[in-house]
Amino acid sequence: MMLYSMIRFWSKDWINSVYIEPDFHFKYYGFEWVQGLGNYTYILFLICMLCSIFITLGFWYKTSMSVFFVTFTYIELIEKTTYLNHYYFVSLISFILIFIPAHKYFSFDCFFRIIKPKTTTPVWSINFIKFQIAIVYVFAGIAKLNWHWLFEAQPLFYWLKHQSDIPLIGKYLTYDITAYIFSWGGALFDLFIIFFLINKKSRIIAYLFIVIFHVLTALMFPIGVFPIVMIFSTLIFFSDNFHRIIIDIISTITLKLKTEELKEKQSSLFNTNLTLFFFTIYFIAQLLIPFRYILYPGKLFWTEQGYRFSWRVMLIEKAGYSQFYVHEDKRDRKLLIENKTFLTDQQIKMMSTQPDMILQYAHFLSEEFGDSTFIESNGEIIKLSSNPKITANIQVSLFNEGSRPFIDQNINLAAENRGFHHKSWILPYEN
Repeated sequence: MMLYSMIRFWSKDWINSVYIEPDFHFKYYGFEWVQGLGNYTYILFLICMLCSIFITLGFWYKTSMSVFFVTFTYIELIEKTTYLNHYYFVSLISFILIFIPAHKYFSFDCFFRIIKPKTTTPVWSINFIKFQIAIVYVFAGIAKLNWHWLFEAQPLFYWLKHQSDIPLIGKYLTYDITAYIFSWGGALFDLFIIFFLINKKSRIIAYLFIVIFHVLTALMFPIGVFPIVMIFSTLIFFSDNFHRIIIDIISTITLKLKTEELKEKQSSLFNTNLTLFFFTIYFIAQLLIPFRYILYPGKLFWTEQGYRFSWRVMLIEKAGYSQFYVHEDKRDRKLLIENKTFLTDQQIKMMSTQPDMILQYAHFLSEEFGDSTFIESNGEIIKLSSNPKITANIQVSLFNEGSRPFIDQNINLAAENRGFHHKSWILPYEN
């Protein structure tokens, strides 16, 4: 799936338009050191593609998995505006798979005797993947328990009305009641589907619902490979016999590998406990991070403080318009900055509604225009300071309820510190 994703990204020329063409990249706080590599970015994608093939074959698995995790995550850290929940999910699963012995059976590593084959695996290596997938679904369901989603059917109320051209079901998607059915159904699906997958008696029916749910979302919304990733990832909930059947089918047309029962010594208690302790901390963090928004005042969908990395999938309809100004010191005159000089259309779109990006862009502008000199038509020479004042007029619309001021226009954004603290210059949302 990741090989397909890399090829898809390359074929649409997104490598060039997202990672190479822009002069400025939005960075996650604390990861400003991650720099774009220019045309060498193609090499990163080639490495990811090669590792994807090796991981699929189980060839040099540990090394390939580690390199894939590092390169894929590095690519995602180059540009914050590309953030999607399923990219985050891929990084997490890739990290977990580094520690899981997924190459100990039916792999090139076994075929070429690079490692000794085994017919069993520690139960935690399966359950950790299940638990990570469960976090995605359950927290996506919890995130839907809000007034907009349940009682206003937002944003589906407007989105579905644009899907009338879908064969067979298109005309029904335009009905108001359909948006409410989809909203409530989506919330119930995310909250409880995992529990039906765990139950052997309901597993097949639950999986059919997963396929239907994700196929529908793939048809209606441009969410990339996420539906494919979830459809195939949830196969981990099926029994070992189910997967043996798959392996037997594949082995009839590929390499035929026979593994014999091996009596190997169990790994030392220290290593086992260390692994379990490490992942206990990891999963505690996974359970806490989605709730960090509670630490911030204001309306979450408006401020988006604590919004990312919390499995909030397609919950808001938000659009913004931004104008930035650089000020000279003596008379506080200001010059309107043309955003397209520095940003792509996609960067402008994402930045105009997200405070952390607004602040980072303001800091960039202050550095870019520092010590600049302008000559007015009357011959007056205007020289800016080394760290000129940057203000912004930003209007944002949430759920198509009309534009309203988003931030304090009088605040010098260049003087505001980046970080995880509350951004007091965000204006409150008044309904």
